[in-house]
Amino acid sequence: MRGYISINQCIKPPIHQIIALLTIIKSVGIYIMTIQEAKQIRIADYLQSLGYKPVKQQGNSLWYKSPLREEAEASFKVNTELNQWYDFGISKCGNIIALASELYRSYNVPYLLECIAKHTLHLHTANHTPFSFGRQSVSKLMYRHLQITELSSPALLSYLQERGINAELAKRECRELRFENKGRPYFAIGFPNMTGGYEVRNRYFKGCVTPKNITHIRQSGNPRSMCYLFEGFMDYLSFLTIRVRNNPQYPRLTTHDYIILNSVSNLSKAEGILAAYSEIGCFLDNDTAGRTACKYLQAKFGERLSDKSIYYREYKDLNDYLCDKPLSQSAEPMKQERQVQSVKRMVQPPKKRGLKM
Repeated sequence: MRGYISINQCIKPPIHQIIALLTIIKSVGIYIMTIQEAKQIRIADYLQSLGYKPVKQQGNSLWYKSPLREEAEASFKVNTELNQWYDFGISKCGNIIALASELYRSYNVPYLLECIAKHTLHLHTANHTPFSFGRQSVSKLMYRHLQITELSSPALLSYLQERGINAELAKRECRELRFENKGRPYFAIGFPNMTGGYEVRNRYFKGCVTPKNITHIRQSGNPRSMCYLFEGFMDYLSFLTIRVRNNPQYPRLTTHDYIILNSVSNLSKAEGILAAYSEIGCFLDNDTAGRTACKYLQAKFGERLSDKSIYYREYKDLNDYLCDKPLSQSAEPMKQERQVQSVKRMVQPPKKRGLKM
């Protein structure tokens, strides 16, 4: 069972106490949150864990009734791209630590980190917990007490919005999965396959609920002669989003069937189904695996197959195309955020640059 320990208790104790403390931490899984770890938590997720839900959404902004005061109209905004908040009623803004400072009326950073950690344990990334989706094989994941509901979580919808995905389309195509692993709760987006399994995704991990398989979406009515092939469901949702954005009155979403591989390794499972179509549109990734798979299918189906990746050849995949993240940009090293030392600098926004909302 994981617990919490105040950082104040760990400041310059004798060496034998440090050794003893580390032994206890290792044995019982006590968790000490750092400033940088706190900043990785999305403010929208944090507010959700406290019971606050957005009233409306406008682009990258989620609007809430302020958690800092009573109000009738929502004037508290969270920018999901910058992960910053702004309360127009009191003209205050900042990061998650600044928000905790206002909520708990304290400038004691160790105390604020404890408060944040207590409410966000289930939101931590794999690097912060003994259980890691990124480091375990799919076969070892345990989805206990799995519940499948309509996709409605503000945190998950916010994540999809950050990926450029149309929320209404996502609600139609996906489900919300809630489950436990080693006694701890998780929630994620679930995309169903054709044999009852799910591709599982949230901001922090990828996984699947077995059996893993492809997804074949067939339209009602007369059989379609064309099928569009995608590598992952984010690419499929990106395609639908692009179609609706470009032609909202007549997006032509049902003029063809769809196959989502859910992994290039599932390609062989799709071959028999694809053989029934006279036309195949291939929307695979612009990487080695995607190009190899496309060449294989071209050799097998000849002129029946059209390589659609030429329309986004400057991008890794359809989602990067939707988000306008070309290959040259994705290759750039990410800028490291500087460590903040002063309490006031951590809980107050920078004065010179201002805060872009």
